Amino acid sequence: MPELVLWDIDHTLMATRGLGGELWGQAFEQVTGMALREQASVTGSTERVILRETARLHDIPYNDGLFVRFADALGALHVRRAAEMRERGHALPGAAALLAALVDQGVRQSVVTGNVRQAAEVKLAVFGLDAYLRLDEGAYGEDGERRPELLRAALERADVAPQDTVFLGDTPADVAGGREAGVRVVAVATGKTSASDLRAAGAHSVLDGLTDTVRALNAIGA
Repeated sequence: MPELVLWDIDHTLMATRGLGGELWGQAFEQVTGMALREQASVTGSTERVILRETARLHDIPYNDGLFVRFADALGALHVRRAAEMRERGHALPGAAALLAALVDQGVRQSVVTGNVRQAAEVKLAVFGLDAYLRLDEGAYGEDGERRPELLRAALERADVAPQDTVFLGDTPADVAGGREAGVRVVAVATGKTSASDLRAAGAHSVLDGLTDTVRALNAIGA
């Protein structure tokens, strides 16, 4: 087994059933004073990039201060509506069992996500997944714009070499980022991308889901 397993969050470990988008739009309006008309593409991106590109769509000047205010607002909204997230969303089938199985095997685990940290922590806590993860060793939307940057930040925090790490995600951006960072990628076809497209993107292994714990462990430990 690898020394470290890093997880994407949305559509890899959980689904929020549209609430995440609602909170994003609310935070955008709070910090810009403008209702969200159109959001830039979110698949496989980070909150910093999504905010910058969405601001451009609305002719709003972007700077780091805007991102800091947005991150604070988005995190606070997740805290405020955590109970609603628990009702509307869910951990993906098999996620908790696989996280627990990896802990039992002595594998360290954290997250690499485009979410801002407070939002990520709320999501993981709401669905009972945070107990299996070393969140201080992860990387979040505040840590960079591209997936490879985030992965390298997590590797540095965990003090683990790329060759001793596996990253699980559900998008071609996850696959490309993992390969660029030098980690092995196990892609999970639980998002919008098919298993065949994840293989074509270069994933080292592809799972249809997380329900088969033994199969998932074998893919991670291959």
